[in-house]
Order: sequence, then C-alpha cells, then structure tokens
Amino acid sequence: MNLLKASIFAFILPLFMSSAHKYYVSVTQITYVKEKASVQMISRIDIADLEYTLQERYDATIKLTTLDEDPMVNDYIKKYLNQKIDIKINTQNTPFRFIGKEYENDLIVCYLEIENVKSINTIEISNMLLFDLFPKQKNVVKTKINSEANNLIFTTEDQNQYLNFK
Repeated sequence: MNLLKASIFAFILPLFMSSAHKYYVSVTQITYVKEKASVQMISRIDIADLEYTLQERYDATIKLTTLDEDPMVNDYIKKYLNQKIDIKINTQNTPFRFIGKEYENDLIVCYLEIENVKSINTIEISNMLLFDLFPKQKNVVKTKINSEANNLIFTTEDQNQYLNFK
C-alpha cells in the first residue's frame, strides 16, 4: 500500500510543480479591412498582468473587473497601449483609436482601430506590452493584410517587425 501511495505522490507532485510556472503571452490580431479603409486590432492580455502593470505605472489602487471600476481605468489602458504599441503604415506613424474593452475569462480584450487607411504596402509593428515588468513576456501578433496572413512573435530582444506587401 505504501508503494502505491508513493507512486501516486511521485506522479502528482510534478503536476503541481509545473502549474506554478506562469506563461506570459498576449495575442493581438490585426486585420486590414480595405472596404472600410480601416485597420482593426484586437488585443488579448492577461488581466492580472495588466492590472499589476497599471498599478505600478499609474495608480496602486487600480482594480480591473470590479463592479465599481474606476472610470480612469480606460484612460490608463489607452495611455499604456499607446506607449507600448506602435504602428507605421507605409513608413508613416499611424495612431490608433482605443474603442473599448471587455473581460473574457482571465483576459482583457481591447479593441483598437486605425482609420482612413487607403492601402498598405508596408507595415512596421512594435509591440512592447508588459515587457517592462515581465521580461519573459511574449507578444504574438497575427496579421491579415492584403489577403496575406502572418504570425509574428515579439520578445524583449525582438520588439519590432516589418512586413512588405509590394
């Protein structure tokens, strides 16, 4: 019986140890909708990681997903995203508009848009979300531009990516 208990313990212990390891990943989808002359972006970020980052950068009392969420939260998120995501279309800086957010399980989903984009020949993306507090953070960006799909991975060592559609 002791051998059975020891075997079960030996099997289960590594499972608990492996769940303690945290992965730091955000995913952003970027889609160019030519008919609307619009680049639409959806970023999915871990709520706890973003909350901690906003607390460290702006206000230690910020709480996300609460019923009485501070109205300043959207302003802080918008400010942070503008500081950490940079998009150049056809070599021109193109600011995006923060449309809003919603919560989905343990993720915050942020909706962004760049308007009045007539065509895209090149796009340069910089995605530094959460790098300042989480050095193991990886940011995946999935693009669909001019009927071409690309998957890009951003790390602290590789923060910029360039795509050419000419």
